[in-house]
Amino acid sequence: MSKAEIRTEEGVMKVEFFNEDAPNTVKNFIKLAKDGYYNGLRFHRVIPQFVIQGGCPYSKDANNPRVGTGGPGYTIDCELTGGNQYHDRGVLSMAHAGRNTGGSQFFICHSRENTAHLDRNHTCFGKVVEGLDVIDKIRQGSLINEIVITEE
Repeated sequence: MSKAEIRTEEGVMKVEFFNEDAPNTVKNFIKLAKDGYYNGLRFHRVIPQFVIQGGCPYSKDANNPRVGTGGPGYTIDCELTGGNQYHDRGVLSMAHAGRNTGGSQFFICHSRENTAHLDRNHTCFGKVVEGLDVIDKIRQGSLINEIVITEE
């Protein structure tokens, strides 16, 4: 099972990926993480009791008017048919601007209560299994120091 640590200025979130349910999304995230893509980016969208979102390359400069619109220069298809496609607390999911337009932006869910409508609309590709309290500490602008792949 693939695992990662999302190391932030607020603490570390340990993640287990849903390799079987979203193999291409997991592979894409792991590649970007290994390439250092996420290092120094910020959580640019934080909505209490909903999600924390990061992965926009423009977020390195919080004053950039394009924050929230960037990606890696390509898109990936959604993977919505797997068994783990439910947006529970701690679930990592691919952000997108419409079906099959994801790339690097991801979000982590605060709760099931306000995210159920995202099921099978956004690809769930992992879950925070340690450090759930860090989700609640993240604020808009919180730094992603690095994302380290710990096991493949």
